[in-house]
Amino acid sequence: MPLDLTIALDAMGGDYGPSEIIPAALFSLKKYKQLNLILVGKEEILREELKKHNSLGHERISISHASEIVTMDEPPSQALRSKKESSMRIAIELVRDGHAKACVSAGNTGALMATARFILKMLPGMDRPAICTTLPGKKGCTHVLDLGANVDSSSEQLFQFAIMGAQLTSAVKNKDNPTIALLNIGEEDIKGNDRVKQAATLLEESHLNYVGYVEGNNLYTGDVDVIVCDGFVGNVAIKTSEGVASFLRYHVNKAFMSNIYSRFAALIAMPVLKSLESKIDPKRYNGASLLGLRGIVIKSHGGAERVSFATAIDEAIIEVKNNIPERINEKLEQLLIDR
Repeated sequence: MPLDLTIALDAMGGDYGPSEIIPAALFSLKKYKQLNLILVGKEEILREELKKHNSLGHERISISHASEIVTMDEPPSQALRSKKESSMRIAIELVRDGHAKACVSAGNTGALMATARFILKMLPGMDRPAICTTLPGKKGCTHVLDLGANVDSSSEQLFQFAIMGAQLTSAVKNKDNPTIALLNIGEEDIKGNDRVKQAATLLEESHLNYVGYVEGNNLYTGDVDVIVCDGFVGNVAIKTSEGVASFLRYHVNKAFMSNIYSRFAALIAMPVLKSLESKIDPKRYNGASLLGLRGIVIKSHGGAERVSFATAIDEAIIEVKNNIPERINEKLEQLLIDR
């Protein structure tokens, strides 16, 4: 029986909405012949956008009308209470009702998290969802979680995040026993607060491949497969990384454009610069997973353009193919039995 690769897209979410999401959808449909997409949003707007790309009536695209939009600055509680006909909510409901295998949204992160948790519910034994993304490294990619879903996490919840991250990494990297580390202020056992130390104890006593603490400078080395932290620490770390990348890009461009000689040097260095940019381009790593839910939800960056949003769709497809929620659930049951 062929795999059902139907994905619901919140087509009104993010900074650009349908103008970038529909081109991303069409690109993904060309890339994956088994893929079917449900565009969720205001039907008239979506039909007009599809017309622009000569794709109205595409056999693998359907439209699910949603009369409301969750704005990027809307409080999550307000979106949950008063936007029951929003494109975000209906896309998630399509996953709950079995009409789609995953949802991808570039919308308001807090509202997406709250709505997904309310509609899909948590996997048994999981307390809270976590946001997980991939970071490039010198030796390979690393999955890092939580990146902002929970500003304050207990040691038990950090342990649960490790299970989620390990199962996602195992599926993506085809690696049976991925290495796991806790993000800390030092690698020594005496470092860190009580919650981190207690989480370390839980991980050491489990059958997970826990290798100890890592510091912030290990985020981009690729030395470990999964790095676990609470959402406050993770969000600060990822936003700092984005800031440093922007700072370096600005000063490199400024240095190469400073005079005619530096511009000539830029032309000579262009192949190297393009190669470097391709390795660290955030567009290649867009698509954060909301792990711990009874369904697959992928959060795209709010400012994602078509190439970047298509990468988020790629992430959803990977998780559907590997049935990530079920893998997490099975591993948690096994670990709870062993404890």
